[in-house]
Amino acid sequence: MDLRLSARHAAFRDHVLAVLDSNRDKAPTSEHRGLKHPRRLAWQRLLIENGIAARTVPEAYGGFGAPPDILEARIIAEAFASTGLPRPLANQGISMLVPTLLELGTEEQKQTLVRPTLHGEMVWCQGYSEPGSGSDLASLATRAHIDGDDYVINGQKIWTSTAREADMIFCLVRTEADAPKHKGISYLLFSMATPGIEIRPLVDMTGAANFNEVFFTDVRVPRRQIMGAPGEGWAVANATLKHERGMLGDPSATKARFMRLVALMRRETVDGMALMHNPLLRDRLLALQARVFAMQANGLRVTTRQLRNEPAGMPELVVKLQGCELNHEIARLAIDALGELGLLYGDHPQLRDAGEWQQMYMYDLGLIIGGGTAQIQKNIISERGLGLPREPRASGG
Repeated sequence: MDLRLSARHAAFRDHVLAVLDSNRDKAPTSEHRGLKHPRRLAWQRLLIENGIAARTVPEAYGGFGAPPDILEARIIAEAFASTGLPRPLANQGISMLVPTLLELGTEEQKQTLVRPTLHGEMVWCQGYSEPGSGSDLASLATRAHIDGDDYVINGQKIWTSTAREADMIFCLVRTEADAPKHKGISYLLFSMATPGIEIRPLVDMTGAANFNEVFFTDVRVPRRQIMGAPGEGWAVANATLKHERGMLGDPSATKARFMRLVALMRRETVDGMALMHNPLLRDRLLALQARVFAMQANGLRVTTRQLRNEPAGMPELVVKLQGCELNHEIARLAIDALGELGLLYGDHPQLRDAGEWQQMYMYDLGLIIGGGTAQIQKNIISERGLGLPREPRASGG
């Protein structure tokens, strides 16, 4: 593709950079913790008002309302990567549910749910995985039966991120017990304050309870709170999963993380010498830089196909696997470069970057599994992208 920007796109790039630079002092930092911290929400509002977040979401639903332009989206992503400023809010509600709602939701759902979600005022969690249904999601066992105007849900979900903080959940339940495995599943939207929901935190390797178990006991959800047709939720779920893979493998987010690592290695010293001048660490950094460039190039391949209205194909299939593994490798080099300081946790006075490198290093191991394990992603790439034979299935006998 032609990488030169038109005059219009160059002017747009200058606008984005000017807005970010002039509002740098308003950006949230690692000290502003919490999904609904006022500083984070104010930053999100500022970005939306200036067309830097939710740019193509219709104004009627709380977005900026600009026409779709793939190059503008790339310019915005590159601006955040180059400036190092906090990106727009990205979470299960904003990055996964909102685009699904805009594509498949009813007008009432769009009017009531999109605006507060985009602005960070309504937090969502995802009710997909179950103790016996992770990679084989279609085998889920959480069930719902109809009682009058309600679905009555019973079952369990696991690895539910942000369940304790969430206001709402988008949840897969089996509503037609006799239907084939990929049929009979419905996609429901309901409040986490609904009676009958119990949440139990699960502590992960970071030492924090980033995941949860969620139990449903006779949870009543109005039948109108469904996205898509009853029993056809698998198609809706796959639309959401597509957006999840894009969120987890965002090349611009990976580049921004890499640039933070570069800054760390220039700033930190051992015996008066910057880490950047350590030949072993610098060699590892250059190897990661090459992978970051490759990921950026693959992102351009996806963009090119989108501009041509062509199926994304193989470039899109590798995004999640490539991004999650590379993000973890970047955090690993940061930990190694910091030496004994990389082992610190908590509120130690020598802790660097508020402990974010330690947290990312441990948490990203989970993301290599979450959203489709690396092994499952490789199967998808080989079967759907390369046309190789399907992996042999174990015999039932």
